[in-house]
Amino acid sequence: MPVRPVLRLPEAVLKQPAKPVEGIDDAARALAQDLLDTMRVSPACVGLAAPQIGVGLRAFAVDVTGHKKARSCHGELVLFNPEVVLAHGPVVGREGCMSVPDLTGDVARATKLVVRGITVEGEDRVLQVDAFEARAFQHEIDHLDGLLFLDRVASADAVFHRKVYR
Repeated sequence: MPVRPVLRLPEAVLKQPAKPVEGIDDAARALAQDLLDTMRVSPACVGLAAPQIGVGLRAFAVDVTGHKKARSCHGELVLFNPEVVLAHGPVVGREGCMSVPDLTGDVARATKLVVRGITVEGEDRVLQVDAFEARAFQHEIDHLDGLLFLDRVASADAVFHRKVYR
């Protein structure tokens, strides 16, 4: 499956709410594979949303395996039509994004989440995530709502130039 280019600001698709995936068919499974393949070849990438590869559908891939800040870890997964069922305990942490490669920012995110979505197999799944995995889920769900971390920073003082460049 193809590795797709990751779009950057000011690409319009990044600022538009994504549409729900109507069913898990061959096209949805191909999108899932493209998300995983693109995420795997992108250094330090722990998540990727469909709008970032130019697809305006509600799907994302996440994998926080081996990340030092991860506590919960569901491994590599793709969720379609994810929704937050429960969120608890916001904490400020630094985030970056492949679609905004030159900046990072401090963003408040819930530390515990319950998220419901549909798997690549077409099954409903409810996941409890915390710590870094919760932050990654919220970051990707924001992409599906047309938001970037820059929309979530508390102030201009909370945006920084990336120290390690790609």
